[in-house]
Amino acid sequence: MKKNKQIANKENLVKSINKNIRSSTRKLGLILRGIVGKKVEQALRDLTFANQRICNEVKKTIQSAVASAENNFQYDIDNLFVKEAYCGKSVVMKRFRPRAKGRASPIKKPYSRLTIILSDKLKKSEDHGAKS
Repeated sequence: MKKNKQIANKENLVKSINKNIRSSTRKLGLILRGIVGKKVEQALRDLTFANQRICNEVKKTIQSAVASAENNFQYDIDNLFVKEAYCGKSVVMKRFRPRAKGRASPIKKPYSRLTIILSDKLKKSEDHGAKS
């Protein structure tokens, strides 16, 4: 485990995890695809003006990661960008809705867990030249 931590410190990574977001992973994934690779300021701005309800939860998680980067690791906030953002399944609340003739149909209310990884390094663009 120490090797993983040392490698993470060399790459200047900061991770923030939100374990209970009341939304499906399918809806959350659409939002996360839009913020990966962007600078933190731009990602927060995009989430502020988005219409989806869960954008507030994603925004809180990014702000938590930024605060952790600033306070615990003394990184410059202006250089931070979203390196990875992914979600996975968590618990599913199961409810029942009454239907006709005494039946019941299930309602599934899924929860997701969200992981945001910020990096301090700026992306280096590689120039590919022609073969000689």
